[in-house]
Amino acid sequence: MDEFWTWWQHLPENISPVIFQIGSFKLQYYGLMYIIAFAITFFLVLSRIKREERFDVSTEQIKDLTTCMILGLIVGARLGYVLFYNLSYYLNHPLEIFLPFEFADGIKFTGISGMSYHGGLLGVMLGTWLYVRKAQLNFREIADLYIPVIPLGYTFGRLGNFINGELYGRVTTAPIGMYFPLAPTRVLRHPSQLYEAFFEGLFLFAVLWNIRKIEAPRGAMLGFYLIGYGVVRFIIEFFREPDAHLGFVWMSFSMGQLLCFLMIVSGIVLHLDFWHQEQTRFHHPED
Repeated sequence: MDEFWTWWQHLPENISPVIFQIGSFKLQYYGLMYIIAFAITFFLVLSRIKREERFDVSTEQIKDLTTCMILGLIVGARLGYVLFYNLSYYLNHPLEIFLPFEFADGIKFTGISGMSYHGGLLGVMLGTWLYVRKAQLNFREIADLYIPVIPLGYTFGRLGNFINGELYGRVTTAPIGMYFPLAPTRVLRHPSQLYEAFFEGLFLFAVLWNIRKIEAPRGAMLGFYLIGYGVVRFIIEFFREPDAHLGFVWMSFSMGQLLCFLMIVSGIVLHLDFWHQEQTRFHHPED
């Protein structure tokens, strides 16, 4: 058993984030994992519109909508990081928001680093709303279509974070801890990326995939998702190391937890509103 824990704890140190490199070009697992995540979401949605008659949307519309979602995700995630996690820095270095260079001391290539899940969520919702408005689709119906399959993609995204050695957890003395080369100190830390891969990904996917079968107002999956993801992520944040430049934002809560709390509240309000509208429609069918 000791040999297993030794292998486990040193696993991040023995994983290369690069699949292969030709000259300066590198193909990394991180990017590959996100491609897999997008592909899984896309094909599961296509499968649903073919098997479930309730969705009145074409394959071409799914292709265009998914593209808008991905663009909204990338832009929203980046702007969300700037706004929620490092606004003061980027106010002084605005060119670094979308350019992969650092200008503080000459020009240095750094790549674009720093993406926010919550910003990406807002970007996806905005991109979706703009497209469905143009295509004259129903936003709630699209939410019910996409949301049950989206968490499965998170599994691969978080595995990409793990292979990259980033977003590691807090210090622990438990044997499940690991040594992460990018951490400031060489001590055991929770593999919080794996916790997220399982609970934000597989667990939440299983819950939402089964909830989709119950009778609920159109668009209710959005409320279920906001509450479910918010609760899961809020709990896991207790095991995840807060951003070094932010630390704990309020008492012992991280920025991620505060944003997840807003998610949960928003999900509850949205869910109650949808049910209220459904009951109103039931009692006043002539409307």
